[in-house]
Amino acid sequence: MIDPAGPHAAAVARLWWVMLGGSALLAALVFALLAVAMRRRGTPEADAPDTRVWIVWLGLIMPSAVLAVLLGYALILGGRILPTPAPDSVTIGVEARRYAWAFRHPGLGGTRTVLHMPAGRPVDLRITSTDVIHSVWVPRLAGKMDAIPGHTNTLRLVASRPGTYRGECAEYCGPGHKDHGFTVVVHDARGWAAFTGAAR
Repeated sequence: MIDPAGPHAAAVARLWWVMLGGSALLAALVFALLAVAMRRRGTPEADAPDTRVWIVWLGLIMPSAVLAVLLGYALILGGRILPTPAPDSVTIGVEARRYAWAFRHPGLGGTRTVLHMPAGRPVDLRITSTDVIHSVWVPRLAGKMDAIPGHTNTLRLVASRPGTYRGECAEYCGPGHKDHGFTVVVHDARGWAAFTGAAR
């Protein structure tokens, strides 16, 4: 996840680092306030700070401001990685079941356990399930998307370079969940042409 191989995965990794920084900031502020409170234990009532400062400003407003900034950043970033129309995009059907994956390339037939895609082009996975909820996750290429019976979700993948990547089911789906993975093979332009030509 923190070794991205595509722009969408890089955005998710960046969000992860920002969230980590925000949580570290909140934790540091809470520990600092705790230390101040412990040092003031036994202080005469006249010297004690106003409880409104502690409860309203430091207990409500400060964490709410930090969380609002993090939420705003996440929403803006999430909007940027949603699938949008692209002339060179490739659409691939994904069907999850216990405990296998089926991938359907338009006009090319299907493959099992191996997803083929081109490098440098947006690939929209149209994801569904035949039995229970599963979740598609290729950590180095994008975030997660649920596979829900009777419903189709779309996840966009973009790989910056050719290679082989690991995909996982990120939603517990039964006793075979630990082995419910798949392989993603990302082709360069020549390899993609060969794959699509050979599959016809």
